[in-house]
Amino acid sequence: MERKTRVLVVDDEPGILRFIRIKLALSGYEVITTTSGEEALRLVESEKPDIMLLDLLMVPMSGFDVLQRLRPTSPLPVILVTARSFTADEALKLGANDFVGKPFKPDELVKKIEAILDSHSVGA
Repeated sequence: MERKTRVLVVDDEPGILRFIRIKLALSGYEVITTTSGEEALRLVESEKPDIMLLDLLMVPMSGFDVLQRLRPTSPLPVILVTARSFTADEALKLGANDFVGKPFKPDELVKKIEAILDSHSVGA
C-alpha cells in the first residue's frame, strides 16, 4: 500500500489545528500536528513530512524562527498560514514556498498543497 502524503501542521491555536487536520484527512492526507515550533523541527526529522503548513505568529518560537532554523538543513516545502497581510514575494524571501491568509477557504488550502507538491515532484 502506498504511503499517504504526510502534512505537518504547526499552529498555536488548537481550533485551527483541528479544523485543518479534519479537512486534510478528508482530502486523503496523513496529518501530523503540533502547537510548538521546537517540536515542529523535531517532527521534520522524525516523521519526514512531505510538506509543512506553518503559522507565522506563534510564541515563543515564531514561524519566522522555524523557517530560519529549517532552511539551512531542509528543502521541505512550507506554506505559511497567517492572519498577517502578506505578499508572495515576502513569503519567498522568508524561505516559504507560498502562503495562505487567515481566514482561508479549506479547498484553497488543499489546492495550494497539491500545486506545491506537484511542482516539487517534477524536480525530484
